[in-house]
Amino acid sequence: MNLRPILPLLLAAPAFAADTLRPLNFANDIVPILTKGGCNSGGCHGKAGGQNGFKLSLLGFEPQEDYEHIVKEARGRRLFPAAPQQSLLLTKGTAQTPHGGGKKLDPASEDYADLVRWIREGMPYGKDTDPKMARISVEPSKLTMPLQGSQQLKVTAHYNDGSMRDVTKRALYEANEKAMAETSETGLVKLFDLPGDVAVMVRYQGKVSTFRATVPLGAPVAALPPVGNFVDELVFSKLKTIGIPPSEIADDGTFVRRVTLDIAGRLPTASEMKDFMASKDANKRTALVDRLLESPDYAEFFANKWSALLRNQRTQPVYARGTYLFWQWIRDSIADNKPYDQFVREVVAAAGDIEQSPPVAWYRQVKEQKQQMEDVAQLFLGTRMQCAQCHHHPFEKWSQQDYYGFAAFFANVARKSSAFTGEELIYHKRGIAQTQNIRTKENVMPTSLGGAALKLKPEQDPRVSLAEWMRAKDNPFFAHTLVNRYWKHFFNRGLVEPEDDMRETNPPVNPELLSALATDFIKNGYDLKKLIRTIATSTTYQLSAVPNAHNAKDRQNFSRYYPKRLNAEVLYDAVNTLLDVETNFAGQAPGTRAVALPDNSYNQSTYFLSVFGRPDSSSACECERTQEASLAQSLHLLNAADIQTQLARGNGRADRLTKDTRPDDDKITDLYHIALSRDPNAEEVKFARSHLEKKIKSKTGEAASQGKKEAYEDILWALLNTKEFLFNH
Repeated sequence: MNLRPILPLLLAAPAFAADTLRPLNFANDIVPILTKGGCNSGGCHGKAGGQNGFKLSLLGFEPQEDYEHIVKEARGRRLFPAAPQQSLLLTKGTAQTPHGGGKKLDPASEDYADLVRWIREGMPYGKDTDPKMARISVEPSKLTMPLQGSQQLKVTAHYNDGSMRDVTKRALYEANEKAMAETSETGLVKLFDLPGDVAVMVRYQGKVSTFRATVPLGAPVAALPPVGNFVDELVFSKLKTIGIPPSEIADDGTFVRRVTLDIAGRLPTASEMKDFMASKDANKRTALVDRLLESPDYAEFFANKWSALLRNQRTQPVYARGTYLFWQWIRDSIADNKPYDQFVREVVAAAGDIEQSPPVAWYRQVKEQKQQMEDVAQLFLGTRMQCAQCHHHPFEKWSQQDYYGFAAFFANVARKSSAFTGEELIYHKRGIAQTQNIRTKENVMPTSLGGAALKLKPEQDPRVSLAEWMRAKDNPFFAHTLVNRYWKHFFNRGLVEPEDDMRETNPPVNPELLSALATDFIKNGYDLKKLIRTIATSTTYQLSAVPNAHNAKDRQNFSRYYPKRLNAEVLYDAVNTLLDVETNFAGQAPGTRAVALPDNSYNQSTYFLSVFGRPDSSSACECERTQEASLAQSLHLLNAADIQTQLARGNGRADRLTKDTRPDDDKITDLYHIALSRDPNAEEVKFARSHLEKKIKSKTGEAASQGKKEAYEDILWALLNTKEFLFNH
């Protein structure tokens, strides 16, 4: 055996005899035990005020403080060097003494033995020359595993002196898809019966690594649908690898409804549906996508999305003018297909008053410097920085220094009264941009995530530099976050989920696809319409929502379309379309769609929007909009007074159908066209017709007419309560 390649490592490694115990270091050996037991978690002694008089730093990020609390606080009562096993730290941990947290230590464990030895040796903190941990690695890092398979992980800590240590037993493990896998305390990963990809985050002493398992179903994929673009190449390639055959391509009626709802935020009209179905043009689906992207409905619908994310909130009546101008600016930017990087720059570096620069409305709502930074990081970079304000991010590499360095970009944002009532003028205050780290008291210069601190002149606005860094082609966050956000809009599931939590320990389900979409987005000059066109014209987007014999359990590989509930505004408009109701919102023109409302103030005045989860624009998180079903929603659709009133009103759709002299079968077909964008089947027509006949049986004149009207009200009511109507599929 040739020892030459490893000889330098052997010579550099610390020399300990086989029977010599390695000196214990508090940060390297004791803190991980406390973290493993959950002692320093946010629900126990790691919370801000501690627990029952004993406080630890959250997840052990401040070992020096923890040492003071354990060894010196309370006159040293927690430790008893003369009889280590009688130390309160151990008797509490083993539940020999009453302990609110229960038993956290086994007296027969290696952790307990190390704690006893550390106390017996005089509770050393360790030397400055002791090795510091640089990183951790997990083996294997990637593996293809069978359904219901298991794999033991090995975690190794790497130190700055070149030494390594097996820390498998003291690391923490967490699967990102709880429905796919579970982990034991010692790193054994057990899979369930769902195919796809699952990642396990491994955390030890402030460092993280990831194990990723690919779990194939193994079904034969004999034939694939035709490829529309690179999206399909990457999706179908993975489906073939993991053995999940995709569903068939959706029919024309399903597609026209799906894409109109997803791009324009409305139901297709009956004439649009019939024209599309009748067309023999081989490229009619692409033409429909292009036509929708050029419509004002597209701009209004996506302005509604961005208005909520950018907190366009009317918290005071005097803000009405500002919220409308901001919404109008967003809508016009989308209609004009303003490049996304320019759109973001005009928000982040906004200056002036609301008339000159409507995006300053964002600064009116997001007043605090830290909040400005956190919103920009989460919304535009898919990075949640909130945790790093007080301690090292538990799931990421970001530290407090990173937090305050990024916040420094907003250090010189100033404001003064505007000529417009209730508004402010935003400007850059001349001076050196810097922010103080609240823990170290160090002044931190503007620093991009993962980059070096910038040295800017007093007259330079750091926000402009931030915008330039974000739009750079090599930025690993900016384009990836946007394409992931839009992918979720169309597929009801991001390539990374949640869509604004992009981190190493939360990997994408199809990394190649995410990278390809981001690269294409940048290459096309951050063209949002082009991105949407790429997604909506892909065969993947056009797959049926109906599962086949193999892909019913698939939740992440896009082998079929994942149905999603219509959001509050779209559903409100859809109900009004079906019932033929013209909406009237205070301060808006008659007939204004709910998706075209400029701010959150209409949620309170329109109960429907509130109960179905229209966001209040109080955060930059998509999670504020809920798609969860509730009893209140069901009851509202079933018997809300306003819906019943609209159903029964004179000259409403039910009333006009009653007076219409056409055959009932034709009128029933029209309703299915409006509500579901398809023809009713024979059974549905028969059932509706029998209900009409039942209502007018043995009646004549006005009574028969009233009975028929009630029957049409029932049919309309039944249609709007079907899942097929309530979901985009």
